[in-house]
Amino acid sequence: MKTIVDSPVGQLTLVGEDGKLTGLYMDSQRHRPAEETFGEVVEGAFGDVVEQLEAYFKGELDVFDLELSLRGTEFQRTVWAALREIPYGETVSYGELAEQIGKPSASRAVGLANGKNPIGIIVPCHRVVGAGGGLTGYGGGLDRKQYLLAFEAQGATMPLL
Repeated sequence: MKTIVDSPVGQLTLVGEDGKLTGLYMDSQRHRPAEETFGEVVEGAFGDVVEQLEAYFKGELDVFDLELSLRGTEFQRTVWAALREIPYGETVSYGELAEQIGKPSASRAVGLANGKNPIGIIVPCHRVVGAGGGLTGYGGGLDRKQYLLAFEAQGATMPLL
């Protein structure tokens, strides 16, 4: 099942199965699965997810507490779990993230796993930057990554994207 919600970074498609969120996709997102795989639209679905996203975008929530079902390889799930440990408003490099998961030479693989994160924003892949702190690829687009990082740094005073 799926539902579509508006956000400051555009429409978000929430996808789930068995009561758990399996995907949060932005429009025109790289690595976005085919729309027909998302199931039927269920209006009002994912109430807790929508509430927490609204609180996040109001600057009232900095840690999501949701039941997720992350589907990927063991390595991808390890990277995605590490992403959830990056504090709100902070960034780490791909190399630092590779170090944190005990694979110091795997920064490129970390980058690939980061790019295939199926639950954007909630699993904060936008908080990973290049070695020099520069913005590098983001499945939702660099403008959204820049917005999310600035939003977290400045709070809920950001204009809509």
